[in-house]
Amino acid sequence: MAGGNPLSMSRAIAVDLGTANTLIFVKGQGLVLNEPTMVAVDNRSGLVVAVGHEAKRMRGRTPKNLRLVRPVKDGVIVDFDLCEHMFKQFLQRVLTSRWGKPTLLVVVPSELTGIERRAFKDAAEFAGARRPVEVIEKTIAAAIGLGLPLYEPSANLVVVIGGGTTEVAVISLGGIVTENSVRIGGDEFNNIIVAGFKRIFKLDIGENTAEEVKIHLGSAWPLTEEIVGDVGGRDVATGLPRTQEVTTEQIREILDDGVNKIIDAIKKTLERTPPELASDVISNGMHIVGGSALLAGLQERITHETGIQAFIPAEPLLSVIVGAGYSLDNLGAIKGSSPQGEE
Repeated sequence: MAGGNPLSMSRAIAVDLGTANTLIFVKGQGLVLNEPTMVAVDNRSGLVVAVGHEAKRMRGRTPKNLRLVRPVKDGVIVDFDLCEHMFKQFLQRVLTSRWGKPTLLVVVPSELTGIERRAFKDAAEFAGARRPVEVIEKTIAAAIGLGLPLYEPSANLVVVIGGGTTEVAVISLGGIVTENSVRIGGDEFNNIIVAGFKRIFKLDIGENTAEEVKIHLGSAWPLTEEIVGDVGGRDVATGLPRTQEVTTEQIREILDDGVNKIIDAIKKTLERTPPELASDVISNGMHIVGGSALLAGLQERITHETGIQAFIPAEPLLSVIVGAGYSLDNLGAIKGSSPQGEE
């Protein structure tokens, strides 16, 4: 009887532990959690006060005794203990059964070192996952989530623009042929906006404000109808609150260097692609996913700059986690394709 074996009651779970957001997919249920990868810590006791959305709501408003920590930076775990604590809390939220440890598949950037990959596995195991924890590369998961013909002898170009990094990969016959990664994503766009406001408008703004500017006024290509908005902050010279009127054209110019870094990463990947596969990419186009793919006009800008048609799905943030979730049915193949030296 299956109910008599605790292991038979364990759940299969896919986790995308990203720089900006953590998403969890439970087999048989689908996406069950989408929370910021953020932890609030009490400086006096060292105890975790909040994680996820609750922690993010404190950003820019924390008293001196609290600090906000992002345990994953540029796709790499930088604070293992806090990452483990956050991971455990997220798992506890989505697991309804106490029987058996869950089987976990964790999404990782493709260019991590063996040690960096091992950190993701260890964090999952210490958080309560069954050993061994398997990993899947982010661009491969994205291709699966998009429903691309992954195992055919034809190339597909996938671009994942996350919170901390942008990953570009040409995929054929189930594997990555050539790839490139740059440390540019949603977080860096926010930082660029903060720096741009200080330099151009002499106005200090916070991360939350920068993110709102990026979402509502940010773009990578001229818009059909340009927008004017008011942004509040602190005057650099006087230290007093002030409102600045800005246009989408001005924000587009501020973001231009960051967008160019993404385009350069795509071009460098294409330059290293074998001629036969390059022909496939021209025919098939490129597929752009990740939360930062939502930047207005990015599809048009990349198509214009590379000469290759870019496609962005309706929900680009979900492509990676959905692909990882679909892969839960084929963990044996994933284990067999993992690089050596990770166990």
